[in-house]
Amino acid sequence: MQVLVTGAAGYIGSHVVKQLLEQTQKEIIIIDNLSTGFLHTVDTLKAIDSTKRRLKFYKEDLANFESIEKIFKENNIKEIIHFAASSQVAESINKPLQYYLNNSVNTISLVNIAVKYGVEKFVFSSTAAVYGEPEQTGQLISEECLTKPINPYGSSKLFSEQVIKDAAKVNKNFKYIIYRYFNVAGADVDGKLGECHDPETHLIPLVVKTALDKRDSITIFGTDYGTKDGTCIRDYIHVCDLADVHIKALDFLENNESDIFNCGYGYGYSVKEVIDSVKKVSNYDFKVNIGVKREGDPSILVANCLKIKDKMQWKPKYNSLELICKTALKWEENFSKEKND
Repeated sequence: MQVLVTGAAGYIGSHVVKQLLEQTQKEIIIIDNLSTGFLHTVDTLKAIDSTKRRLKFYKEDLANFESIEKIFKENNIKEIIHFAASSQVAESINKPLQYYLNNSVNTISLVNIAVKYGVEKFVFSSTAAVYGEPEQTGQLISEECLTKPINPYGSSKLFSEQVIKDAAKVNKNFKYIIYRYFNVAGADVDGKLGECHDPETHLIPLVVKTALDKRDSITIFGTDYGTKDGTCIRDYIHVCDLADVHIKALDFLENNESDIFNCGYGYGYSVKEVIDSVKKVSNYDFKVNIGVKREGDPSILVANCLKIKDKMQWKPKYNSLELICKTALKWEENFSKEKND
């Protein structure tokens, strides 16, 4: 029996595979087209596999339905963790059809093949973008909140969620966990894996790059929000904690029914707090600009995480902004050295 991880050459998927290799005896199959993932990440994961037999990599696109089905024929896949997707909000607005094809259509095909070949557990990487903008500013967002995405990225993920739920209704042996991520950040605490997006759009890696003189400055977009210091507040979860809940999902489904969970810490940090934390861990006072507010930026986005903590008995290990920033900084430094060697 094997677990398939799609998109595992990317940021979150690679951290999940690392923990699968370290904490389980599962045989792991990776499917990734390397459009946003990296071959060197796959090589890093292969090096972690001490047996040299537990990890199998296919460079393939989920849109190649016949090739994907062939992989299922060649293996005995009973568990899937599905990350492969396009994930840039701004890009989704400009290229909506690309997002519906890559995210929704490919997920429909994967679920169809999964059901056909007797997959029993399906863990899906969704997003807090399915909630859209909160109706009440500052309210913790629970799984029961209205889902009303405001961009094609969020809509494509919400549609995929519905496909998974409907498939489970008519296939009793097919169970799922849907995870709605908030802001994933940080890097592997061992320094072996980290975030490599091009272009980079996430706050913490952008601030880290500024601290390492890869950028001239960082810009705060708006300082007059109704928050403690006037800047936006977001719920940041360390990528290693997020990877941990994916391992727990496979165990959880052994004796529990399908479910949907938010993934965050239940409290947030402001943009200014993130910048100050990176300045502290880097010991470098870089330039900060003040820009105008961006349209559609809610002042506070924080998850209500009581459900996952209660039902899965989940206790995060790395819920520290300083640790998140420190691991992100360490990764960026090491990654830069490797590129220059």
